[in-house]
Amino acid sequence: MEDFSKIWRAFFALSVMGIAVQQFIFADMMAVIMPPHYPAWLAPRLLWTSVSSIGLIAASICILFEFKGRTASLLLAFVLFLFVLIFQVPGTQYPGHIGSWINAFKEFTLAGGALVVAGSLPPDNNMPVFLKFVEKLIPAGKYMLAITLVTFGSTHFIYRDFCASLVPNWIPFHYFWSDFAGVALISGGIGIILGIFGTSLLLFKHLSKLAARLVGIMIFLWFIMLHVPRAIADPHTGNGNEWTSVFEALAFSGIAFLIAREKKQNKEVLT
Repeated sequence: MEDFSKIWRAFFALSVMGIAVQQFIFADMMAVIMPPHYPAWLAPRLLWTSVSSIGLIAASICILFEFKGRTASLLLAFVLFLFVLIFQVPGTQYPGHIGSWINAFKEFTLAGGALVVAGSLPPDNNMPVFLKFVEKLIPAGKYMLAITLVTFGSTHFIYRDFCASLVPNWIPFHYFWSDFAGVALISGGIGIILGIFGTSLLLFKHLSKLAARLVGIMIFLWFIMLHVPRAIADPHTGNGNEWTSVFEALAFSGIAFLIAREKKQNKEVLT
């Protein structure tokens, strides 16, 4: 089972690395990392794009090769969550529209995913003191994914026409599959959240793991059937936004699979 965990961590790490490479290619930060209208005090933009890209790649390499992987994951989680609070939330142009929060939720989920990855890795020696606090948040990682699943599932009904248009043409009944995916995302998120009661009710613990596994399978299928073909067909629009979606889908599926195999000791770490 541990070998599979390495694969799921690789899904996440390679996705983060892919986003960083995109930033180098387009000489700009991807919207999932930094909103387009971020503060002027961050100028020069290219400098911070390079710094963030190097940091993302370094963290990904540490995770892939398990070299201070837990430390790198916790630091990545801290930085991404900080970016959500400092940049994504204030940078949301139309806060009354849930669609404007999509990238904020995606980065929030990547931060949670980094916590999940950290929980799947052995402790590191000589970890910085402030990361000891971040380490206590590891159990929250899966709920960060769950919140996003419920939110994204609801957008399938709020923006029903748009979501249906994303279903490949060769698949019939676009609205049915879009609605089905929305229900599946919401159900998966709720299923994972119910795991919080797993310590008292074993059924909820198993339900949470099953929900995470099914979510991982579903998003991985989207990765293959939806996102990769769209990225190949349109690799450049929006600074390669379709390829960013490819990396996000792969990362989210890896996170879900890691949650599904989560061991008891990872959930109870530092409690």
